[in-house]
Amino acid sequence: MLKERFQVSPGLPVDNPSRSFWMYPPSPIAQHCATLPEYADFVVIGSGITGTSVAKAVLDHCHAEGHAPKLVMLEARDACSGATGRNGGHISPPLYHDYITLKEDHGDDIAQKMIKFRLAHLHELRRVAEEEGVLEESQWREVETVDVFYNQAQFDKAKVKVQRYQQDLPFESSHHRVYESAEAIQKYSLAHDAAGCIASSAGAMHPYNLVTGILSKLLMRYSDNFFLCTNTPCTTISGPSSSEPLYTVVTPKGTVRTPHVIHATNGWSSHLLEPMRGKIIPFRGNMTIQRPGQSIPSETVQRSFVFYATEVGFDYLTQLPHGEREFILGGGFTQEGQDGFEAMGNTDDSTHNKHVGAHLGGVLPRYFGEDNWGAEGQPVDESGRESDVGWSKGRVKAVWSGILGISVDLLPWVGRLPPSISGRSATPNAPKNPGSHSINTKDKVFVCAPPGEWIAAGYSGEGMVHAWMSGKALAEMVLGREHEGNLAEWFPEIMRVTTGRWKKARAENLLDAFRD
Repeated sequence: MLKERFQVSPGLPVDNPSRSFWMYPPSPIAQHCATLPEYADFVVIGSGITGTSVAKAVLDHCHAEGHAPKLVMLEARDACSGATGRNGGHISPPLYHDYITLKEDHGDDIAQKMIKFRLAHLHELRRVAEEEGVLEESQWREVETVDVFYNQAQFDKAKVKVQRYQQDLPFESSHHRVYESAEAIQKYSLAHDAAGCIASSAGAMHPYNLVTGILSKLLMRYSDNFFLCTNTPCTTISGPSSSEPLYTVVTPKGTVRTPHVIHATNGWSSHLLEPMRGKIIPFRGNMTIQRPGQSIPSETVQRSFVFYATEVGFDYLTQLPHGEREFILGGGFTQEGQDGFEAMGNTDDSTHNKHVGAHLGGVLPRYFGEDNWGAEGQPVDESGRESDVGWSKGRVKAVWSGILGISVDLLPWVGRLPPSISGRSATPNAPKNPGSHSINTKDKVFVCAPPGEWIAAGYSGEGMVHAWMSGKALAEMVLGREHEGNLAEWFPEIMRVTTGRWKKARAENLLDAFRD
């Protein structure tokens, strides 16, 4: 039943998505609609963190080289209305959690490179926000992240993982601290049954403001050659032929001919890439925004939390630094039904699972303890602002959902798509070992990779610590620069798209991993 569901197209995003708190008020470019050109040098499908990373890297590099290629970005709904505009805002890379498995499956060097790639997002996202002048509005901040365990056996297993991680990566693990029950409860104001916790450094930010802020800057900087087309879904793509050497990207507002199609649609990837069905699986996640209890200590605003109350799944929490300092809480997928499997293949983000909503809406006093939570927080009087925008006046201000892209081998997919994986023909006479390709722009010629389709997707719920630099790496590949720069130094090759990897990636492996 599940395997059959995985082979169904995710379709296009629904046109009436649930309202994410991040997306209010909407950005001035939320419904930006450029006139669709007949030709573009690059077409990026998706306007979230991945698509924005690719667009920025391509446009900035070409500008520095004196070129102005046309780049079209297509978005089925409003700008940044997919997973990036619906996530938890936490930049908390899984480190010790995955290290042993990565090491056993891929060896020491690759495992350590993967860990460093994830960690690099903490610095990179701040650097980009500063570079684009959106640091304040993106609310980037360093936080202490705290993994809280309520099961002693699970906590003991986690401590073993931390020890192994610290042995192999002493520098990267230098911020990790283990706290046993009594100290953890006192230090972090937790419920009395907390078995212990593991703390480290992480980050948090406003993902929607980051992406829409950068897109706004790109639109101003490259007003003549960057075309953001929101509410313009890509419905089909026709591959090159002997009579038409370019790809034809079809939308309700017209078609665009292009040598390069870049897929940045994550959970919706297999709508346009049929062979990727069963490789990247849509998964509906649920998020809430909640007023903190009146006794919650002020120090929690400097922290993020991951709560492990059961052997399967977890809940994750950040706190906003301004206003009512609301909690952003997500997770609860095991409440979805069938141990969370009912969320797999579900692309309807117009609603949320009521059981998950009930769990998320009631669990925080349980995690922190009723005494630490105190009386319920009250709405701040902002001259009717709460009622004007429709947020609830209770503890839970809003519940929404978003679609994740779960990779069946739990690694992102980044790189050129061979015809066997795109499902479309390649450019006739394209080299089997692509080298370089020339594109003419305004009487100037610049060299990039030969025409093709490309992807960066499948972050398995960890987009904030994979997506930006995956997009940056993909841009290097599309530009034909991967052997010129330092890509090999920081990009984990296990994330690259290959036919061999595609053949080995099986949904059964993912289901086994979830059950374990």
